Amino acid sequence: MKAGGLQRELKRKTPFDSAQQEANLNVIRTADQMINRCGKFFRDYGLTTSQYNVLRILRNEGAALPSLEIGQRMVQTVPAITGLIDRLEKQDLVVRRRCDQDRRVVYVQITAAGKRLLRKIDEPLIDLHHQISGTLTKAELKQVSRLMEKVRAALEASDQ
Repeated sequence: MKAGGLQRELKRKTPFDSAQQEANLNVIRTADQMINRCGKFFRDYGLTTSQYNVLRILRNEGAALPSLEIGQRMVQTVPAITGLIDRLEKQDLVVRRRCDQDRRVVYVQITAAGKRLLRKIDEPLIDLHHQISGTLTKAELKQVSRLMEKVRAALEASDQ
């Protein structure tokens, strides 16, 4: 039997233990390459991928959000949302204010400088997405999304 693409890439002499193992490792390897490519892209703008994600969430919301809400909306889980917001605030990309009714709640809002930075990133980021997955058809992209959502749903169900 001819070795699959990942088996060849990893120069693995024996087949994977299961189709699930091969698929999972394919997803992890691909995600790693995508994360590295995106990380390099955002570094050129003085951001991390997570910092961009916070700014994107705030711009799309159009209003201040509690920091915990931002944490829940992140694409990647971030253990220290406060530190992430601290760094964005030092760059004058967001501002924070405490809730008058509940001092434990901290609202975060994107600044004009944060919006300008995102506008600068928008078009090159679209180009990056095309570079990463432009070889897939629209139907294939929808299938990838559907399959990844199915895997995440199963993971979430197993955590319950």
